[in-house]
Amino acid sequence: MRPPRVLALAQLMNSIGDGAYYVTSALYFTAIVGLSPAQIGIGLTLGWAVGSVAGVPLGHLADRRGARGTAVLLALATSLAVASFLFVRSFPLFAVAAVLYASCQCGLGAARQALLAGLVEQDRRTEARAFLQSASNAGLAVGAALGGIALHSGTREAYLSVFVTDAASFLAAALFLSRLPAVALAEPHPGEPRLAVLRDRPYAVVTLINTVMLFYMPLISLVIPLWIVRQTEAPSWTVSALLVLNTLSVVVFQVRVARRVRDLRSAVRTVRHSGLVMFAACAVFAVSGTGSTTWAAALVLLAAAGLQVLGEMLLASGTWEIGFGLAPADKQGQYQGFFGTGQSVARMLGPLALTTLVLGWGALGWLLLGGLFAVAGIAMGPAVRWADRTKSHPHRPAMTTEANVPP
Repeated sequence: MRPPRVLALAQLMNSIGDGAYYVTSALYFTAIVGLSPAQIGIGLTLGWAVGSVAGVPLGHLADRRGARGTAVLLALATSLAVASFLFVRSFPLFAVAAVLYASCQCGLGAARQALLAGLVEQDRRTEARAFLQSASNAGLAVGAALGGIALHSGTREAYLSVFVTDAASFLAAALFLSRLPAVALAEPHPGEPRLAVLRDRPYAVVTLINTVMLFYMPLISLVIPLWIVRQTEAPSWTVSALLVLNTLSVVVFQVRVARRVRDLRSAVRTVRHSGLVMFAACAVFAVSGTGSTTWAAALVLLAAAGLQVLGEMLLASGTWEIGFGLAPADKQGQYQGFFGTGQSVARMLGPLALTTLVLGWGALGWLLLGGLFAVAGIAMGPAVRWADRTKSHPHRPAMTTEANVPP
């Protein structure tokens, strides 16, 4: 079986468990364990903060000790971290378990990216990454359905079965990852810093811009449901309809969108288009709260969600190519770990920032958010060109523009 398919199966397995976990974990920790929503928020914020820092050295470990072995080890560690939630009875234990879970997840993501970079040809990486994303979303959808069964039951045993399922899913992922070919170890160059990515300022700027654009992540899961309930006349089932639209769109269309990205130039153009599409989506979301009829509001929200998921797929396709293309071949693990901090930061800061902006400022907040996405998408071009100029990687051709393409 080809490496991308094995990676996709591993992604599918642990995404099923994660989907069930995401749907049920908050209610379990509040209704069964007795934690307050504030304690859960603090614990998760702490976990993802530590995880964002841990991703870089764990990615470096994948470069130096082997991406396959590191990925398998971190998949097993994530399984243990999930299993530790079974024994949480207080906030301190929850905080420790959250830190372990987030750190292992961030490190596993970096090791997987290093595996992908080492096993897939350079011009096929973005398409392969899109294939993994489609598998991930399919797994999340299946897992969410399983989690819904546990929620319907509402018993302690049903909730605990979700954590067991999630832990088992990471064991299955580790088994699939162990069947992949080994990736050649990167030999350190004399005198170079251990974590070179921390001194790469252009790459840091590119990562920062990507982080800003990743603030779309809390929209579909938190901000939009609250917006629908509080500010629109749309029926409550619209929330589920938008989630289904988002998930199925990524499963069906992400690979097709990614096929248009082949190099840094096309990646920059795709990210720029993503910012503009997200601005349009935010503008349509702003219109949905203007007091229209029930069905009109639902149709406007569906149109806005369609634009939002298109922007999401464009952004993912472009930034995957950028994240891989600007990283040295022998340091993909640590560079992908650093690039992946954008997701952790968006998970930490996005919910508070976006609920304050959108729910507090209404239509104006939506327009400001859309403007931020558009500006960030446009800014990605100069940042990538700067990063590309300061690099001299023999494995990567220089970025071209219309001005220097020979006739």
